[in-house]
Amino acid sequence: MGSKNKLKRFQENETFSNVIQPTREEVVGGFSLKGKWQAHFKNDNPIVLELGCGKGEYTIGLAKKFPDRNFIGIDIKGARFWKGAKTAIEQNLSNVAFVRTQIELIDHIFGAQEVTEIWITFPDPQIKYKRTKHRMTNKAFLERYRQILKSNGTVNLKTDSEFMHGYTLGLLHGLGLEVLYANHDVYKNEGSPKEVLEIQTFYENQYLEKGKPITFIRFKVN
Repeated sequence: MGSKNKLKRFQENETFSNVIQPTREEVVGGFSLKGKWQAHFKNDNPIVLELGCGKGEYTIGLAKKFPDRNFIGIDIKGARFWKGAKTAIEQNLSNVAFVRTQIELIDHIFGAQEVTEIWITFPDPQIKYKRTKHRMTNKAFLERYRQILKSNGTVNLKTDSEFMHGYTLGLLHGLGLEVLYANHDVYKNEGSPKEVLEIQTFYENQYLEKGKPITFIRFKVN
């Protein structure tokens, strides 16, 4: 994507009512929407997050499938989720929002037990040892999720990375956390939730064309 195109998307994001772009100082210093997201959506419906949402394809797909829930896509790259934000406005999806921030800061964005469900879709597995601190299912991230999730809240990991799938399962078992469902090839093995099979991202389609298996885990952190 060219710099002119990125700039255009950044400028358009600023006009979208469903896009929130706080500074790091605003987030860390006491974010105004923390603990008040249902007021933002003007309803009492459950809050669901997509972390590292990219173009927002899963956020949009879930919002259409579950109109009685509120969906928030989070990514540091606003030029990516521009498409999702624009689509939500064009399709009058009032249960969608996007926040441009670092995922490491989500416990500053959301209050205790404010979130019902988290989706992590095709994250970078950060295979190199020096990158483990950025792996989105490491102990530090699981603790952040625990802080903002309701007691019966769930986390969903959908990935093409067998490494990420195995690493996460091993960590969950080691920590004694409850794995509700695990599948190492969702399109070959039956039983996966419909939203896992029916919503596919751009990159997921590329992986499928190459014959890569798509894995899925649903688990609890509380």
